[in-house]
Parts: sequence; structure tokens; C-alpha cells
Amino acid sequence: MNLDAYRLDVEPYYRPCGHEVVLFEQAHSHRLPLILKGPTGCGKTRFVEHMAWRLRRPLITVACNEDMTASDLVGRYLLDADGTCWHDGPLTLAVRYGGICYLDEIVEARQDTTVVIHPLTDSRRILPLDKKGEIVRAHPDFQLVVSYNPGYQSRSKDLKQSTRQRFAALEFDYPEREAETEIIAHEADVGRELADKLVGIARKSRALKDRGLDEGISTRMLTYAAMLIRDGMPPLDSCAMTMTNPVTDDPDMVLALRAIVESYFTV
Repeated sequence: MNLDAYRLDVEPYYRPCGHEVVLFEQAHSHRLPLILKGPTGCGKTRFVEHMAWRLRRPLITVACNEDMTASDLVGRYLLDADGTCWHDGPLTLAVRYGGICYLDEIVEARQDTTVVIHPLTDSRRILPLDKKGEIVRAHPDFQLVVSYNPGYQSRSKDLKQSTRQRFAALEFDYPEREAETEIIAHEADVGRELADKLVGIARKSRALKDRGLDEGISTRMLTYAAMLIRDGMPPLDSCAMTMTNPVTDDPDMVLALRAIVESYFTV
């Protein structure tokens, strides 16, 4: 078996904002397990996709959640036409055949699930399959990458030190204004003037973090708004649907954000 189905044929657009590309390349050259830390919608997943394409490596992505079990990661016995057969999980596929396994929002997974990655994050680079009685030694091209949002998670969902210290880490944040404007203009195929207005709204919302908002408006949200406006939707309606309504349920905060939007789009 190979992982050709997991290869990216088209380059995912990513605008570097620092030295993250070369740092990832160095981490990959040594097969270091890597944590990407940063707020929701700031480009962590797109960055991993871009790097997998750049390095010509298959990318297997797992969206972690609290119902995910260790078997969901490593595999299980299932009934098929030939009887009971073992089926590798996404982590095992990457380990066995050599790809980048990306565990998105790893802190959402139960801690008794995430401990299965520990033997892969030190010099052993092995994955024990207890139910199958097999130890899978990591392919030379295997790399483990995880991500989470440290500003949003509660302490009960924080990454344990016993896990955290097994990884190298890259810090992400929302891009600087000029860079974010360029990203929105490219992703939504809109003019820079519109992109800059939306980025201005987002930057004001981010100043309200921990003062009524858990998170400010993300780069992803700006792209959604720009697409709707590009296609003829009224700017106020587009921003309400993609930015102000999703980011908070607090009526007063919604009104405050709408006032910010109106200041940019009402003549």
C-alpha cells in the first residue's frame, strides 16, 4: 500500500509571516514531532498543507474530538467480506507507510487517547498495536504534527506537560495588517481596499479579547465575508452572517461589533 491518495497535487496558498517555513523544514529533516500553537482560524492547518506539498509528503489529517478513542487513531478489527480483519487507523497508516500525520486541536481528544503517541515522540519512534500484538516501527519519512489553541482551551483541556515536552513548537498568531490584507485579497479574489477594511474590523475585534470576547474575528471569517461581498451580498449582512454573529452570543457585544462594521461600510 502507498499513501498517494493523501498527496496534495496543487500548491495550497500560504503567505509566510516569519521564519516558520524554514523552521518546519528543519524540524522535518530531523523528523522532530511538532506542535503548532495559535488562535483559531489563523492559518495553522493551511500551513501544514502547504508544507506537506512543499516537502512532497502525504498528509493525513485527523480532527480531534472528545469522543475519539485510541482505536480511532491506531485501528481496530472489523468485519468484512473475508471475516474479521485488522484495519489500520490514520495514525498507523502514516507511521507504517511514511507520511505527515496532523492531529488538529489535539487537546480536544481524551488524555487516555493521546498517550498512544508518546512512543512516537522519542528515540523509539514506535507505535505499539496492543490489540493486534504488533509493534510498528516508524517509516523514515513519518512525522507527527499537532495543533491547538492555547488561549481558548480551559485548564481541564490543556496539553499535559508529559506530552508537551516531547515536541518542538511553533507559535502562530494573526498576520500583521499588510500581510493579512494580502491573504484576504488572494483567498477571496477581492480588491485590496475591501480586504483592508475587513482586516481593520478584525483587528478592532481582537482588541476586545478577554474584554467580552473569547476570540476575535479570525482570518478565516474575513475570507468568508469577502467572498459574500464579492458576490454581491450587502457588506453589513455579509459581515453579520460570517463575523459578528458567529463570534459571540452576547447581545451587547454583537451590537458593539456591528457598530464597528458600520463605521467601515456606512458612508
